[in-house]
Amino acid sequence: MSNILNNAEQGCDSHEQPSSAIEVIIEPRDSDLGGFYVRRALPTRQKRMVGPWIFFDEMGPADFPQGEGVNVAPHPHIGLSTVTYLFDGEMLHRDSIGSYQIIMPGDINLMVAGKGVTHSERERPEITAREHRLHGLQLWLALPEQYEQTEPAFYHIPSTDIPSAKVNGVSVRVMIGEAYGVKSPVPTLSEILYLEAKLDSGQELTLPTTEELAVYIVSGRLSSEGKELAARTLVVLKTEEQPVITAQEPSHIVIIGGNALGNRFINWNFVSSNKELIEQARKDWQNQRFDKVVGDEDEFIPLP
Repeated sequence: MSNILNNAEQGCDSHEQPSSAIEVIIEPRDSDLGGFYVRRALPTRQKRMVGPWIFFDEMGPADFPQGEGVNVAPHPHIGLSTVTYLFDGEMLHRDSIGSYQIIMPGDINLMVAGKGVTHSERERPEITAREHRLHGLQLWLALPEQYEQTEPAFYHIPSTDIPSAKVNGVSVRVMIGEAYGVKSPVPTLSEILYLEAKLDSGQELTLPTTEELAVYIVSGRLSSEGKELAARTLVVLKTEEQPVITAQEPSHIVIIGGNALGNRFINWNFVSSNKELIEQARKDWQNQRFDKVVGDEDEFIPLP
């Protein structure tokens, strides 16, 4: 999805915590996009990235009346991969390499922008013709330097192909990467972790080992080493020892992590280790030198 807030670091509060297991708790602020709320947890001034993850938005939940819905016109990306994951509703993805994909809850949509891609995210007329709900996550992965200028690619993994593991009674979906002895089929270009879990009240989950790690609490309430963790916060954890979280009530969480990639610059929808590549991308989009979205050629989001 387009970086709707022009300042990618705007709208998040971060507070350092005294707990030995917690590095920082990020409290996203709601941005009202005309009846559609987006909560941005990454990047913030205190924490720009978690492993390769450089952007983390929660979309909704939003209930749309008949005739309305998400309608994001074609926009560009470089130097990153987008990951779209829905809890509720559906979206239609189109891009400049010819992809046409309906995204359903539980599916993983991974678009590798590389040296440049254009895509749009809309809802089909069959969906907007009735009342409907949309709720999900939009994330960006920074690419390793050697892949920042790779050819764009698109991968869609349906929900039925995403594996899960049972950990101390907790069912964990391994959406990207490898954890708890289970490996996701989603292709990766660096060490990445992306998991989803639902815990009953009182259940504990020992988190996997990775260089950098964070938990986003979609709903519910957790604790770690006696520290209460509220819903709709991104909890960045220290990884010297394997953190353990406990559900204080039924809780829905997402876990992100992986190896750090080093400094990245972010400007609008562009990410790179090289500022010159970002400036060139801005000029290319301004002058409409990016390829157009196949089947969605008439509109575009102007360069801010």
